Amino acid sequence: MKTPYYLIDEKALLKNMKKIAFLRDNCGAKFLLALKCFSTWAVFDLMKKYMDGSTSSSLYEAKLGAEKFGKEVCSYSVAYSKEDIDSLKGFADKIIFNSISQLERFYKDVKEASLGLRVNPSISYSHFDLADPARKFCRLGERDIKKVKDILPKINGIMLHYNCENDDFKVFSRQLDFISKKYGSILKELDWVSLGGGIYFTKDNYPLEDFCKKIKEFKNKFDIEVYFEPGEAAITNSAHLITTVLDIVKNVKNIAVVDASIEAHCLDLLTYRISAKLDEKIAAQSNGYEYIIAGNSCLAGDIFGKFNLAKKLKIGDKIAFADTAGYTMVKKNWFNGVKMPSIAIKRLNGKIETVKTFDYEDFKNALS
Repeated sequence: MKTPYYLIDEKALLKNMKKIAFLRDNCGAKFLLALKCFSTWAVFDLMKKYMDGSTSSSLYEAKLGAEKFGKEVCSYSVAYSKEDIDSLKGFADKIIFNSISQLERFYKDVKEASLGLRVNPSISYSHFDLADPARKFCRLGERDIKKVKDILPKINGIMLHYNCENDDFKVFSRQLDFISKKYGSILKELDWVSLGGGIYFTKDNYPLEDFCKKIKEFKNKFDIEVYFEPGEAAITNSAHLITTVLDIVKNVKNIAVVDASIEAHCLDLLTYRISAKLDEKIAAQSNGYEYIIAGNSCLAGDIFGKFNLAKKLKIGDKIAFADTAGYTMVKKNWFNGVKMPSIAIKRLNGKIETVKTFDYEDFKNALS
C-alpha cells in the first residue's frame, strides 16, 4: 500500500471490546462509544456487538452515531443552536445540556426525550490543564447543587465527566465515593447517571472485577442506571500510522523526514506536546541508532519525537507510529496540502482492506 495510511487492527480492537463486554455483563452498566475520540465507522459493525450505542458532542456526530452505529444515541453539546435541537429531537434517545440556561431555553422542544444535565463536581483526574474540567473558570457543566435540585423535575439524568486517561482504580474508587456523598440526594431522584469517559479500564492488569463490584454497589445504593462513555479505552493500541522515510537531514543529529505530518495527522500530540509512540518492532531495546523523526510540513516543530532505532534508517524505509486511533484520525486536516493518509483495516480474518483514500479533489473541495 502507498503511504501514508492509518491501519486499524480488528484483532487489537476486539481485545478492548471483550473487556468492555466483561464489564457490561458483570457490573450491569451501559457503554457508549465517544465519537469525539473515534468516528471511523468502517469498524462500527464489530464494535456495536459489544457496546450499547454512541455519545456525541455535536449534531453531526449524533447523526453519524444514529446512521452508522445505531442502538442508543446520546447527544451532548457545550451549546446547542435552535437548528441543532430541531434536528436532534427527531432521533436522539438522550439529550444532555451543558447548562441550566440551555435546558430552560429548549425544554418545551425536547421534553418528550430523556433529558440530562452536565454537572461539574469540581474534581478531576487529568495530566493536562487543557483537558481538565475542574480548571478555573471552566464552562463545562453546572456546579451549583441547589440550582440542579431546582430543575430535577425536568431531567431524567446527569452526566459527570471528570476523568482523562485515569488508569488508577483506587483514584476512581475515591472519586465515586465523593460523587455518592455529594450528589446522593440527587441521584436517588434520577433514572440514570453517566460517569463519562477517560477511565482506562482496558489497560493491561486493570482490576476489572473490583471495578464491577464498585459499580454494582453504586447502582444498588441509588437504584440508578449507570453509563460510561469510553473513547480511548475502546480503541487504545488498535491502530498505526504507517509512513515512509523521504529524506535524512543532518543538523548535529540525524533527522528522518517522513511523508506525514504531526500537525496534519497527529494533531493531538502537538496540542499536548507529547511524543508519538513508535512501533516496538523497530525501536531499539537499548542504545541503537538515534533519530529525530519529523513531518514534511513547513512547521519547524513538526516533530514526531526522538527515538532510538534497532537499525540504521535509509530513504524508503517504513516507520510505523503506534496507538494512532484516538483523537488522531478525527483531527486530521489538510495543513500544507500534505497528502492525507488513507484508512485501511486489518480484518479479523487477516485480510487488509482499504476503506478510504484521499486525493487532490478532496483537498480542493475541503474549502471553496
